[in-house]
Amino acid sequence: MNDVIGELTPPQRLMLTPGPSCMDPRVYRALAAPLVGHVDPWFTEMMSDVQILLRRVFQTKNRITFPISASGSGGIEAAVMNPLEAGEECIVCVNGAFSERMAIIAERIPAKVTRVEAPLGRTVDPQDVLRAGKGRKIKFVGLAHGETSTGVVQRIDDYRKVADELGALLVVDTVATLAGIPLDVDGQRIDICFSGTQKAISAPPGMAPITVNARVEELMRARKEPVRSWYFDLTPTMSYWGQERTYHHTPPISLIYALREALRLVLEEGLDARCERHARNQQAMIAGLEAMGVMPLVSNPADRLVTVTAVKIPEGIDDGKVRQQLLNEFNIEISGGFGALKGKIWRVGLMGYSSQKGNVLLFLAALEKTLLDQGLRVSAGAGVAAAIHSYQQATQPAVAGAKK
Repeated sequence: MNDVIGELTPPQRLMLTPGPSCMDPRVYRALAAPLVGHVDPWFTEMMSDVQILLRRVFQTKNRITFPISASGSGGIEAAVMNPLEAGEECIVCVNGAFSERMAIIAERIPAKVTRVEAPLGRTVDPQDVLRAGKGRKIKFVGLAHGETSTGVVQRIDDYRKVADELGALLVVDTVATLAGIPLDVDGQRIDICFSGTQKAISAPPGMAPITVNARVEELMRARKEPVRSWYFDLTPTMSYWGQERTYHHTPPISLIYALREALRLVLEEGLDARCERHARNQQAMIAGLEAMGVMPLVSNPADRLVTVTAVKIPEGIDDGKVRQQLLNEFNIEISGGFGALKGKIWRVGLMGYSSQKGNVLLFLAALEKTLLDQGLRVSAGAGVAAAIHSYQQATQPAVAGAKK
C-alpha cells in the first residue's frame, strides 16, 4: 500500500464537556518531559511529590493516597471492591448513571446492594437512606458527590451522619468535584474518596486519585478472602506507592508528570479561590442561559453541580445539530444527555482551566447565534449581557451596614 498516514494534528477545541477539560500550557509542557523508568530512583522520589500534593488537595493525612492507573470508573471499582466482600450489604445512593455504576460493580462481587433512588435532577434523601439501612449490617453508604449525568451535587455531611447511625463506611465519588467544589476528606470524615484527573484538576484522563483512611486499612487487612480484582486491589498497589516502591505495574509516567504540575497549579491558586472561581463562572453562565430561555434541569440552585451544568433543550431544537454547529463553527464542544435524558439536555462543563470568564461569554454568544440559526427566538445579546451583569454583581464590594 502506498497510502501514508500523516502526522497527528488534533483540532484545537474549547472543551466545555463534563470531561475532559482544557489543560494549562504548563501541564502540556510536563507531558512532554523525557521518559524515565518507573523504578528509576528519580521517578520513585518524584512519586512522593505527587502524594504530598494529592493529600493537600484532598485535605487529608491518609497514608494510602495515590493515583490509580485507570479512569474514574477504575476509581469506582477500587473503592467498592476493597472494603466489600461477597454477601455483605451496602447502600448506594442512585440519582444518575455514575452512581448507578457503583451499585452495578457492588452487585458483581456479589454483594447485597440496596439502591436508594431519586428522580433525575434531584438529590437522594438522606432519611430514605437511613430508613433503608435500619436494623441491618451495612458495610458502606456510597454516593456521587457530583452526578455528572444530571448536574446534581449532594451534601456529604448529611450522608456522613446517616452512615454514623448505621455504623457504616462512607464512600464518595468526587470525580467531578475535587478541586472545583469545597471538599475536606478528613474534616468531613470520608472513609474512601476517589476522583478523576481530567475534570476540575485539568490533567489528562487516565488516572483516578484515591485516598482511604486507617479504618479502611484495618478492614482490608481483616478481609476473609482476597479482593476479587488483582489490578484494583489497593494493598499491593500501595506497596508500589508506599515506602517499599515494590513493582506492581507500569504506571503512565507522562500522565503522572502532568498530574504533578496540575496539582501544583491547583495549590498555587488556592483551593478556596479555585472553588469561588468555579462558582462565579457557573452563576454567570446560568444567568446568561436563563436570559435566552434555556433553563437548568436542576430546579433548586443549592442542588446544582457547579462544575457540570445540565440544561433543558428548548422545545423544537435539535440536540445534535446545535452541538455540531458549536463544534464546526466555534470549535466549542459540549455534551448531550444519555439514557433517559438523551436528546433532552445539554451538559456544559466549566472545570479547571476551562472555567474562565472569557469562555463563558464566548459560549453564550456562540449558543445564541446557533439557537437563532435553529429558529429559536432569542433577544439579541441577552445572554452575554446577563452574564456580564452577574460578574459585575459578584465583584461589587459589600456596602457597610447593609443587611445580609
